[in-house]
Amino acid sequence: MDMEEIVEKLAKLSEKDALSYWIKGEYDEADLYWKLAERAKELELDDELVETFVVLAKESKGHGDRLLEIYRRCYGEQLEKVDIPPVEVLPFLEKFKEAPDVISVLHEAMKSELLAKTIYEELIKKVKDEEVIKVYKYLAAVEQDHYNQLRKEYEICMRKYGNERNIEMPALTSTEKEKMIQE
Repeated sequence: MDMEEIVEKLAKLSEKDALSYWIKGEYDEADLYWKLAERAKELELDDELVETFVVLAKESKGHGDRLLEIYRRCYGEQLEKVDIPPVEVLPFLEKFKEAPDVISVLHEAMKSELLAKTIYEELIKKVKDEEVIKVYKYLAAVEQDHYNQLRKEYEICMRKYGNERNIEMPALTSTEKEKMIQE
């Protein structure tokens, strides 16, 4: 299933199903960032980088917890099982495991955050339910913030370790381009 198909399926979900899906996604993302923190620690990378991954893990878990609170208030305890692949973690999980260096890991993490943000923005255009739109706007902002945090670490690592692999940074969003022009 390609990303366009996934977005189409996500756009057709009810608020209950959409919340279930994104709650699981936030918890999966938190697990991924915990693993990245452990890996960075094992490789004896900078404490600041380890801490960035820890912060992102805690934030993702916190976002999942907040969405779960909303879900429980509206629908009770049991999450719905939604049979759509996880867009935030799945496409990049193998790349994270195979990444040869910290710069590659950060690059893949930034791509993952931008992909998630793009999907939320596409869903905002396709969904009619105002409550679901609010959730997607919130999640898009969260992903942008995560990208910004990773980008700072990426830039630090590029200066410190160099760009031996000649990796391009994922494209800036229009908001970031505007900020750079203003500065």
